[in-house]
Amino acid sequence: MVQKYQSPVRVYKHPFELVMAAYERRFPTCHLIPMFVASDVVDEETSEDGSTNRIERRCALDVDAPRLLKRIAGVDYVYFIQKNTLNRKERTLHIESHNETFSNRVIIHETCCYSVHPENEDWTCFEQTASLDIKSFFGFESTVEKIAMKQYASSIKKGKEIIEYYLKELEDEGITHVPRWTPSSLSLPLPRPTSLSSPPVLPKLAITPAVSIPLAAEAKDGTAQDVKQDSSVIQADSLTEILAGTPEDKLDADYIKRYLGDLTPLQESCLIRLRKWLQETHKGKIPKDEHILRFLRARDFNMDKAREILCQSLTWRKQHQVDYLLETWSSPQVLQDYYTGGWHHHDRDGRPLYILRLGQMDTKGLVRALGEESLLRHVLSINEEGLRRCEENTKVFGRPISCWTCLVDLEGLNMRHLWRPGVKALLRIIEVVEANYPETLGRLLILRAPRVFPVLWTLVSPFIDENTRKKFLIYAGNDYQGPGGLVDYIDKEIIPDFLGGECMCEVPEGGLVPKSMYRTAEELENEDVRLWTETIYQSASIFKGAPHELLIEIIDASSVITWDFDVCKGDVVFNIYHSKRAPQAPRKDPLGAHGITSPGGNNVQLIDKSWTLGQDYSMVESPLTCKEGESVQVLPCHLFCHQGSHITRWPGFYILQWKFHNMPACSATNLPRVDDVLATLQVSSHKCKVMYYTEVLGSEDFRGSMTSLESSHSGFSQLSAATTSSNQSQSSSMISR
Repeated sequence: MVQKYQSPVRVYKHPFELVMAAYERRFPTCHLIPMFVASDVVDEETSEDGSTNRIERRCALDVDAPRLLKRIAGVDYVYFIQKNTLNRKERTLHIESHNETFSNRVIIHETCCYSVHPENEDWTCFEQTASLDIKSFFGFESTVEKIAMKQYASSIKKGKEIIEYYLKELEDEGITHVPRWTPSSLSLPLPRPTSLSSPPVLPKLAITPAVSIPLAAEAKDGTAQDVKQDSSVIQADSLTEILAGTPEDKLDADYIKRYLGDLTPLQESCLIRLRKWLQETHKGKIPKDEHILRFLRARDFNMDKAREILCQSLTWRKQHQVDYLLETWSSPQVLQDYYTGGWHHHDRDGRPLYILRLGQMDTKGLVRALGEESLLRHVLSINEEGLRRCEENTKVFGRPISCWTCLVDLEGLNMRHLWRPGVKALLRIIEVVEANYPETLGRLLILRAPRVFPVLWTLVSPFIDENTRKKFLIYAGNDYQGPGGLVDYIDKEIIPDFLGGECMCEVPEGGLVPKSMYRTAEELENEDVRLWTETIYQSASIFKGAPHELLIEIIDASSVITWDFDVCKGDVVFNIYHSKRAPQAPRKDPLGAHGITSPGGNNVQLIDKSWTLGQDYSMVESPLTCKEGESVQVLPCHLFCHQGSHITRWPGFYILQWKFHNMPACSATNLPRVDDVLATLQVSSHKCKVMYYTEVLGSEDFRGSMTSLESSHSGFSQLSAATTSSNQSQSSSMISR
């Protein structure tokens, strides 16, 4: 497996020429890097005007590996070839390095680039990428990979400090400025004879600094600063200087530390690579960096696994418009009066604090009065509010806060809380939250747990990820009042009054929901259906001889029609047609003619039967056959696996068509298949159902890949299709909250 690395942008607040002078001091050897034992110039070339210098070095490295492994390999040193191009006119340095030793067994490749900051010409940016591919290594492939990744991660962190060390050394020598290159600058004396006469080279892939770097903590203006472009997250008043400019859509190490926390170089790389993948493939809104990072942490920074669950969650959020939930969801009055939960200040770590008086909540009454979906929608709004509060607290406290603390008071919990429909609703809520809000629970304090609590815990604990369970602290009786109790996690001044504190808490006290507010089973079912169908997606029914068609008028050529849809029942064929003239007013097929009623579905036909294909309208994409069951079931909602786009070549009218897929007859006998015979006996089998969403974008606004219908399965569906079986059982695939 190929290991890859992508660095964040590192910004040195020094001019490019001064950074190059500092970088040059690392050669031919560097006492700060004991394993870097030697480097020889193999080839060097300078342009006639002196603006460009190319140099190739062969470097010997004493890799920190077990002696036994070195003896088996038969080498004492590992050699790397570095090719560098210094362009003084453009003020860039490009570095490429690869291993010479064991090149037939191990392939190591690294590229680095120093360049001028795009909006501050007195600052210097640095980026690097690398890849490691171990084909074979005497049976020690796994060991060599671990050694290489460990040493490379260490060298990345030390590389920045080494540059700062030499910048400080130059400053101590009185060298604080190196003139820029000009056509006449060849005759000017340089501050140091070799500082700009040959390009700097550094084989970072095999460097392991073995000594501490002095003065790193004393670096002043030389400290590498980092920048992030997401202005919706970074406030100008806190990073005004850094935000003077950064390459677009790139992350900076200082931003990561300030807003996302301390990450190892390899963790930074996972975040940057997953973010870049989303920018290249995801057609919708790119999630915030904190959101991406939560999914990476939930899967221990396994990029493939994190990408899979993140894509499923993004589709779920889009389908149910979760991004707009705080603006659109209004809690029913019964929830405001009887739901015993609410936000209450923050804990000692600055995390938002949510209090839930579960023992005082009438779960049966709430389920009977509202239904499962309303309760779920309310809990989702609580989680969305939690994400918003984490962002606010990150700015207020000046450190990354990505999760919240939940305090659950169980006083009053009894057997009535174990009412089966109520427990079922609770388990479903846990399931949805675990899947879509990973790593948001920092700590769960369970207070005054009664004797019945172990029964409830036995029911719900299998649905909670093991990493999440480790965050639970359970106190029986009044144990929370002693040492190691509540005061260790919450300031005494904000402990709620009902827990013996002095702070008034606005969480409702709950009580029994009046039975007069209960609704019938039919009313609750209709309400649940209404909530689940309140999405941006539309449903359509399709019958034999009665396709469903959607008209899209395009004014500007080169627009992009995007779609995603799911086949809920039956098999359909998806087509896209173009016509220069508008079809007649749409005619709806009477469902009663087929003996079927379809609440919530519709069937619209646009193409007149008198039209001739190739004359009145034309097919612009090859047909796509879509079968039931190709999508992945994510909780109660489907993952929309048929996603694609079409770039329009002409203005006019485009018709998206879903039609019934007729099963082919048996090729050997030309007789109907058994399925076809059964279909003629069962009218309902003539019906298909799809849920779909379409959008027209300008080509300049389209952020996804310009794929056509032939490859309409996007990255989302490819990942999902590969994991259909694993998602059939939600409880076996939990995400750490």
